[in-house]
Amino acid sequence: MFNFCDLSQKWHKSFTTTSYISDPALSYLSPWTSLPPSLFMFNRPSLGFPPGPPRQDSDAPIRQTDSDAAIARLSAAQKHYIHDPFVRHLVPRAQFQHPRPPLINIGTYVRTKGIDDLVEEWLKLAENNGKQCQIVSLGAGSDTRFWRIATGPHKDTIRSYIEVDFAEITSKKSMSIKKSKELMEVLGNPEDIKLERGGAVLHSPKYHLLAADLRSDPVKTLQDVLTKCMEGSDEPILSPHCPTLLLFECVLAYMAIEVSSRLLRWFVNYFSAEGEVEAAQANGPLGCIIYEMFGLDDSFGRVMLSNLRARNVTLPGAEPLTTLDSLVARFLGTGFHGGLAVTLKEIRKSFIEPEELARISRLEMLDETEELELVLAHYAISWGILIPNPADNEVWNNWKLSQKEKREEEHPFGLLHTT
Repeated sequence: MFNFCDLSQKWHKSFTTTSYISDPALSYLSPWTSLPPSLFMFNRPSLGFPPGPPRQDSDAPIRQTDSDAAIARLSAAQKHYIHDPFVRHLVPRAQFQHPRPPLINIGTYVRTKGIDDLVEEWLKLAENNGKQCQIVSLGAGSDTRFWRIATGPHKDTIRSYIEVDFAEITSKKSMSIKKSKELMEVLGNPEDIKLERGGAVLHSPKYHLLAADLRSDPVKTLQDVLTKCMEGSDEPILSPHCPTLLLFECVLAYMAIEVSSRLLRWFVNYFSAEGEVEAAQANGPLGCIIYEMFGLDDSFGRVMLSNLRARNVTLPGAEPLTTLDSLVARFLGTGFHGGLAVTLKEIRKSFIEPEELARISRLEMLDETEELELVLAHYAISWGILIPNPADNEVWNNWKLSQKEKREEEHPFGLLHTT
């Protein structure tokens, strides 16, 4: 999971590599700055022989972005931008973490607000239609959404909540969960909580934490674990019959387009019953929310990409996506029926209530207003939907973000079906 500005440099410093945080000991914690060399290498001596040369773990910088994102979320919660009483349980030494600058706190807030509103709308549509739903968070990292939903007004709407990430990430998360009484209580009876694969996989009645490399073929990595029936149940963990929402928060940017498209198509095929129309009509709608950077073909984007490459991080999945239309085209090209994309800049301008913007403005002084606008313009939330049963169109075509103080007919942001 990538943090809000993900290792880019402070824009107004004339393209230099000056750290956003002046204290070098803290600079690696900032998503605007570099990672320490120790995060890129590990060396395990062999028994009885001299240690060999350091081996590079090419995924270490990617996994580190989860820590950056969790710390940014912790900062936003501590500064009262967002409400998240659970994140502190997933951040090591949370009480000693330094707060993030206002620009990052605001960016974290806008990102959270946009995604939360879309998820909330999905849950409400399921409830109003008398359905339970499923959420699959891919590349979930240290996200706390399950606990926030499970302790909120929509807790009974969730049939299952599935998270998938690198085994190194899921192992740490399951350990943090087991250590936290507050997190464990939400999962249910301890006797119903099972650990597998040395703690990399965790199952509870509703929450499932799975380990997989999302870049691998989903037929080999996800199909068996998602479609197998759990003990004592005739239904798989992921039922095609329930409304299901996929979440990708800065995940697909790390994959080549053809790899992320293969992943999206697997879910589309599963819910469309591999094209068998009669069978598909028994299935629920499939929604997908993607948050990521885009439009990196300008000066800002080129600086970001250059800084990331210097730290062994590349964004093969983001570089080809230069416009909002290209984000929507990805949905249509992988079998979704419709899609839409909105920048964080537009979300801040048009989709957050005036009272909420006023509250946020009073939390901290922000000097970098122009910089904030520039960064928000390079991040987008896009969402798409597949509705296998035409009878569900009337309900699920209403899934959208709601604009503030504008009549919908002036600037509609509902999903437009193209098939």
